Amino acid sequence: MLFEELSLRDVRLRNRIAVSPMCQYSSEDGFANDWHFVHLASRAVGGAGLVSTEATAVEERGRISPGDLGIWKDDHIPFLRRITDFIKARGAVASMQLAHAGRKGSTAVPWEGEGAVSERAGGWTPVAPSATPFAPGYPIPEALSKPEIARIVRSFADAARRALDAGFQAVEIHAAHGYLLHEFLSPLSNARSDEYGGPFENRVRAVIEVAKAVRAVWPERLPLLVRISATDWTEGGWDIEQSVELARLLAGEGVDLLDCSSGGNVATAKIPIGPGYQTVFAERIRREAGIATSAVGLITSAQQAEHILRSGQADLVTMARGLLRDPYWPLRAASELKAEVAWPNQYLRARQ
Repeated sequence: MLFEELSLRDVRLRNRIAVSPMCQYSSEDGFANDWHFVHLASRAVGGAGLVSTEATAVEERGRISPGDLGIWKDDHIPFLRRITDFIKARGAVASMQLAHAGRKGSTAVPWEGEGAVSERAGGWTPVAPSATPFAPGYPIPEALSKPEIARIVRSFADAARRALDAGFQAVEIHAAHGYLLHEFLSPLSNARSDEYGGPFENRVRAVIEVAKAVRAVWPERLPLLVRISATDWTEGGWDIEQSVELARLLAGEGVDLLDCSSGGNVATAKIPIGPGYQTVFAERIRREAGIATSAVGLITSAQQAEHILRSGQADLVTMARGLLRDPYWPLRAASELKAEVAWPNQYLRARQ
């Protein structure tokens, strides 16, 4: 099944392997460059079906670090178009993850340290549902007003239009890992008392508004994905039961697939990490919400990926570190599973 096609609306993936959005922290002013081209293009050459950009900021203050990729202005489009043209020519589908870092913004590039970046060093004041920092050493965010929330919703829609102009065939709304939309979802980061805080129907409002706004400008023929953290791994936080209900709501708004991750919103959370530790969330959401899902998290072998699909845990397998270590993992997996797949003509001499 790993090398069976998957249709999402009018887009057909050549297999069930997706390249996870992985921050490269290598942009200046949000612009893609040769590093991004090589990073994404090599995974398309390597045989993945869906190739996604890293979390791409819908506004300048929506970046995680000053080195993040952006899609908040038209000037970002031309180089991205070069990347998507190549991905498409190699038979893969290009996807963009639309993101806003929220209270986890204005932080350092990982190999340059941790915590807040000062304005003098290119930082900014981040925003969030509530004025509560993610952890000690992180910046204190400003609580968003309702007009500012509406502006961010429009920023997601504007970013989706630019993604379309840049040649992307899918977009994914990032509502996971403790970034802005996840911050609205979780009662551990959302202390608001207006219509965006409190009960479940209020905490999901921002995510639903973003999904509606993006779907309104994103062509019907193209798929819309959402990444969620299915649980905060902390008592009293966002959990799988709420995730299932959110998935039902998002399906009603024209979302086609839920990319099921977890955690990221509570710095002290104890996460029981192990092989395939998040696939149970993808399976439950798929079964109970009736929506396609992708499984992600310590999926490393072809046999493991095949089992996830055959046992009905997910429709798509998303990989991150495994594809950093080996961009050509899909070609190797096809050989292990004895699946017939096309190799680039330039590499045929290496095919056994």
